[in-house]
Amino acid sequence: MSETERVKVVRYALVLATMAAAGGHLRAEDTRAETAPGAVAAATIHQEVELRATPGRVYDALLAARQFSALSGGLATEIDARAGGAFSCFGGHIIGRNIELVPQQRIVQAWRVVDWPEGVYSIARFELKAEGAGTRLILDHTGFPPERKAHLAEGWETHYWTPLRTLR
Repeated sequence: MSETERVKVVRYALVLATMAAAGGHLRAEDTRAETAPGAVAAATIHQEVELRATPGRVYDALLAARQFSALSGGLATEIDARAGGAFSCFGGHIIGRNIELVPQQRIVQAWRVVDWPEGVYSIARFELKAEGAGTRLILDHTGFPPERKAHLAEGWETHYWTPLRTLR
């Protein structure tokens, strides 16, 4: 991928992040710019999960490398928990950057699987809402290849929600 193409991908990711931060919900057909040269179809996953832990506890578990590693079965995890900070989790299988961090409320990440083409990122947006003594976590994952949707949707459940449900 050329430097120009990488710049376009990053700009696309930032547009998606801005839309997500503004509360915009995209459907797969909305993310396809059919008139733009070189446009690629992209898909969206929307999932909501009830957790027993507080929003602060969930936020910390998603951004503290030691806690995330423990939740992922001890796989290598590195997280720079600052906006712009890089992360690598699941032994380097998932990498990216934190775009927006609002403590106990929201995490927005430029997120990619390491075997995707270089420079291709999706946007993962975690919204944390206090609900009783626990948290309603709302995930909007946008901008990934449509053929990866089923695999990614299952991965969120298996590798994120199931372990997060063990938190108190």
